[in-house]
Amino acid sequence: MERPLLPLGPPRAERADAARNRKHLLATARTMLVEQGCADTLTMDALAERAGLGKGTVFRRFGTRAGIFQALLDDDEEDFQQQVIAGPPPLGPGAPPLDRLIAYGQARIAFLIAHREIARATLDGSQPVPAGTETPLSRTHIRMLLAQIRPDDTDLDMLAIQLAAALDGPLLLYMSSADLTEPIGTEQRMARAWENLIQRVCGP
Repeated sequence: MERPLLPLGPPRAERADAARNRKHLLATARTMLVEQGCADTLTMDALAERAGLGKGTVFRRFGTRAGIFQALLDDDEEDFQQQVIAGPPPLGPGAPPLDRLIAYGQARIAFLIAHREIARATLDGSQPVPAGTETPLSRTHIRMLLAQIRPDDTDLDMLAIQLAAALDGPLLLYMSSADLTEPIGTEQRMARAWENLIQRVCGP
C-alpha cells in the first residue's frame, strides 16, 4: 500500500456539536449553490437563516464569507486527495505510472473547472488574484510518478514543478467565463492536451 502523499498529522480535536454544525453548514451551502446557480448570492446571513443557526455560529466557524468557500473547497480537495491515495486505478494505485500521471492531470483539470466559481469566491476582495496556486498534492504526486517513469532523469524536481504549474495555476482557476462557454468541450480539449503533453515528456 502506498504511503499518504501528504503528512496529515493528528486530527484537531473538535466538539461534537461543532462538527455537526460544520457538516450541516457545508451541506446547506452546497444546496444553496445548486439552487441559486451562482456563488455571488451566497451570504453569511442567508446561510445562517437557511441552516437555522445564529449568525454568530456561522462567523465563528468561517470568519468571513470567503471562509465559507474555502471550507467547501478544502472539503472537496480532501475527497479528491483520497481518490488519488486510495481510490480505484488509474487515478488511484494499481495502474502503470504513466497511466496514473495522465489520469491525475485529467482528473485535476475536471476538478478545477468544476470548482472554478468556488475557487474565485475564496478571495475576500482584499487579496490580489494570485499569480499561481498549487495544491501540495500535485507536485509531490507528479514527482513520485515521474521517478517511476523516468528513473534516470537528473532534474525531476524542476519537471514536476513545471507540470504542476500547468494544472494548478491561474490558467485553470481563473479562466474567464468566455473561455468556458462550453465547459464540457473545454475540459475534453484540456484533458487531451494534458495526455499529449505527458506522452511527449515521458516518451523515449
